[in-house]
Amino acid sequence: MSMEALGEFERIRRFFAPLAGPGGLGLVDDAGLIDCAAGRRLVITADAIVAGVHYLPDDPPDLVARKLLRVNLSDLAAMGARPLHYVLTTALPAGLGPEWLARFADGLAEDQARFGIDLLGGDSVGTHGSAVLSLTAIGEVAAGQEIRRSGAELGDLVWVSGTIGDAALGLDLLRGSHPDLPPQDRDYLVRRFRVPDPRTELGPRLIGVARAMIDVSDGLLADLGHICETSQAAAVIEVGQLPLSSAARRIVERDPNLLPRLAAAGDDYELLFAAPAGATAAITALSSLLDLPVTRIGRIEEGTGARLVDDGGRPIPLQATGYRHF
Repeated sequence: MSMEALGEFERIRRFFAPLAGPGGLGLVDDAGLIDCAAGRRLVITADAIVAGVHYLPDDPPDLVARKLLRVNLSDLAAMGARPLHYVLTTALPAGLGPEWLARFADGLAEDQARFGIDLLGGDSVGTHGSAVLSLTAIGEVAAGQEIRRSGAELGDLVWVSGTIGDAALGLDLLRGSHPDLPPQDRDYLVRRFRVPDPRTELGPRLIGVARAMIDVSDGLLADLGHICETSQAAAVIEVGQLPLSSAARRIVERDPNLLPRLAAAGDDYELLFAAPAGATAAITALSSLLDLPVTRIGRIEEGTGARLVDDGGRPIPLQATGYRHF
């Protein structure tokens, strides 16, 4: 059955209305409703993903849905916000029938339960081009406590959660690289590309600890450059301190020239932040509490921009510092 044969309102009723929370009003009204408690602020972010650009057209639909939701939750985490709701817009070609949409909705349902978030509404349209999926996520934070990009100060240390470069290597694998990689390493890296882990538990706990924060979407160096620009400072990152998963490390051991590229690779969705040296004990305690590596990788200094250096402090030239949309 084609998407046209199913009909817009039947698609909404069948696949998306079951995902709506109380504020979604059953998806039968023109808009949703949000309550905002006194002393709290709503934090709103939007991201879109396009077939063939941000995910592969044959990726499993449930994993596409989960990536779409998670990249937005990562933005909320980067401001220290707790996720609440989301709004979804889909522009789908006719070739993606009800079976694809049902699996897509299943992926949303799975992650709604995991992250405690529900659907408020959105829009559903057809397209003659590639599928375009857009999601707006809404979270909350105590008023005045949100962590912005602009607060880094000279002498702050730069930290990053989790590991860097896994998603880029996962995409390489899907495109045919490293064919002799062990299956367990392959599965791990591909999953890191398809289903990122937004650090929704860590982000809010960094309020009062981190001075500036961003999530790693376009690439660690590019995103750190945004902190540098808004904070009017520079940053230096030590390539030997970059945290790698065991799977990524096995690839880098065979090709050490890949390491600088991973510092510029995107889609990691880890939290990258600057904090005063005195916060080190608190950060270490959070890492232990959440069983999540949080690694010191550099420092904030005078100047402009973010640069990568080797173990001797020498700058490492890069062809690009991150993904560019245009």
